[in-house]
Amino acid sequence: MNDYIAVNRANWNSRVEHHVLAYDLESFRSDPGHLSPVVTFDLPRLGSVVGLDVVHLQCHIGTDTLSLSRLGAKSVTGLDFSRPALDAAARLADECGARIHYVESELYGAVGALGPGGFDLVYTGIGSLGWLPDIRRWGEVVAALLRPGGRLFIREYHPVLWSLGDPRADGLLLIEHPYFETDGVRFTEEQSYVPHDEPLAFPDIIHFNHGLAEVITAVMDAGMELTAIEEHLTAPGRPLEDMMEDVGGGEYRLRRDPVRMPATYTLQATKRASP
Repeated sequence: MNDYIAVNRANWNSRVEHHVLAYDLESFRSDPGHLSPVVTFDLPRLGSVVGLDVVHLQCHIGTDTLSLSRLGAKSVTGLDFSRPALDAAARLADECGARIHYVESELYGAVGALGPGGFDLVYTGIGSLGWLPDIRRWGEVVAALLRPGGRLFIREYHPVLWSLGDPRADGLLLIEHPYFETDGVRFTEEQSYVPHDEPLAFPDIIHFNHGLAEVITAVMDAGMELTAIEEHLTAPGRPLEDMMEDVGGGEYRLRRDPVRMPATYTLQATKRASP
């Protein structure tokens, strides 16, 4: 799957025009206190970001990035590999009077693009890790970006969720895809996770799952201390379609016996000081 960057970048570039229409950007423009549903969910665990230098990895069109800026961060940087997404993010920030620095780079090039040790908080929003083939390299990038004592915050779709097959009419959940990290699985999805009429111009994706222990081990081996991990019954975006019910705040859970499956998890870690 050596072509994963080109395939996935084309896919994400083709999503931007649809996401700009579906992400309710007008709420950000009209209400200076408006936060994205993702960051709103994260707030009780995220805590204060006031005075921190924050980098948001894989920031897409910047709604979560703008939300972090509105929470009082000293500086906010957004990094993504999609130029159309970054252009949309920069326009939104400008329209809202926010000073956010946006940088184009694929994830593994982040340290080269941003420099090492410049951030107090690395924030990774939901739906990011599945586009990366090597979770250990990701952990090394995060650790390199952080100052000693800086922290990582990530909420992500649970690997159990991504290992499931297509929703079934009988409500059964079947494991059909890898739970652990592999060379990737190619899918064709003509629709993004928001409503739109026209099919995506580039519907192919290459997706990578990472087991929960693989993520935790990557974080610890990169020199970070795990400080919190929590599994959640809900997820944004209705990934299992009609098998999930709306519970408010943009979150969905299984209609029947939701305790059968973790849908997302939150992980936090702190970079250890140099010996």
